[in-house]
Amino acid sequence: MNIEEFFLKSVGEWNSMRSGHSLAFQEFEEIRSKIKIVHSKRNDPRVIKFLKKNLITTDAIDKSFLINWEAKSEWGDENQKENSFGESILVPIETTNTEGKIIRSMGYSEALQVVSLYKILEDETLIINTDYSHICTEERIWFVSNNLRSRSSVTKTIDSSAILQTSYASEIRSIKK
Repeated sequence: MNIEEFFLKSVGEWNSMRSGHSLAFQEFEEIRSKIKIVHSKRNDPRVIKFLKKNLITTDAIDKSFLINWEAKSEWGDENQKENSFGESILVPIETTNTEGKIIRSMGYSEALQVVSLYKILEDETLIINTDYSHICTEERIWFVSNNLRSRSSVTKTIDSSAILQTSYASEIRSIKK
């Protein structure tokens, strides 16, 4: 499986239930999310602008994807629920059939544009490594079945490799009848 096939298999609406463990603060967080992954349209002005801004050939628009999410977290006070939402443009650029980079308009750990390195293992697990200014994140995403994905992440400090946070998510595709 290559990166485009992986993302095409991910297209759809997903219900995600994630548990996050902040080792630094010794906190546990439960997050429920709605995630929507779509193949970008050729005439999407946001994607065209993003490609031009990053000096990426507009041919890459055929391999670009949009991810929208809305998450509800119960971090901190039990009566205080926090909602977050966002959208990210993903442009995968292959260097080999199983490795390359993904340019994202918004990162996983920090809300800024990032370039991540990816690798697809023989078992079709996607591993995404991203370095930010002070932290680095490794995400692993794999399909348990066509309509069930699992995702885990580990966030570390760059300078000492101390683990700050881990998470695990089960994501179930919404099937519309």
